[in-house]
Amino acid sequence: MEFLVEKIGMSRTIDTQSKAVTLLRVLDAKVCEIYENKKALVAYAKGKMMNKAIAGQQKKYSLSKEFNRFATLVVANTDIGDLDMSALENAKRLKVTFKTKGRGFSGAMKRWNFQGGPAAHGSRFHRRLGSIGNREWPGRVQPGKKMAGHYGNETVSVQNDVISFDKDSHILVLKGSVSGFSGAYGKIQILK
Repeated sequence: MEFLVEKIGMSRTIDTQSKAVTLLRVLDAKVCEIYENKKALVAYAKGKMMNKAIAGQQKKYSLSKEFNRFATLVVANTDIGDLDMSALENAKRLKVTFKTKGRGFSGAMKRWNFQGGPAAHGSRFHRRLGSIGNREWPGRVQPGKKMAGHYGNETVSVQNDVISFDKDSHILVLKGSVSGFSGAYGKIQILK
């Protein structure tokens, strides 16, 4: 089973062996259509309340205006309506998928943890990349060379143990960390 979640942030458990935990809020979602292989079209709320681009879809599935996004998930539901969250109460391990924090165009030292040159005044080689090619042959930069460029905003999946799930507030507590910023939207999948 898969669910859409929002990352609340991180905290710690209060016991003799204190652990870092991540808090996720499972989003309220409505199942609109059910396909084969237990897949379904699910509507959820994200961003602004009014979205004219999918107003026709909201009318088609008789949704309120707050449900303005759609996703395809594997669900336990057999009929259309609210998403069934009962499977999360007995879940022990989850696969959590989020996008990492986007850091834009970054230099080689930040992106690849390069050491850089001497910091003394006369070196003239502080945070630069240095030589990137070979001699006359092959006369080009090899593919995969670690250089400056776009850093972050990549999809990352990790497996975490479930510490607790509060079915009233839909708060899920996971052991360890997950990628992404606080407030990011992601997906969880129950592992067997």
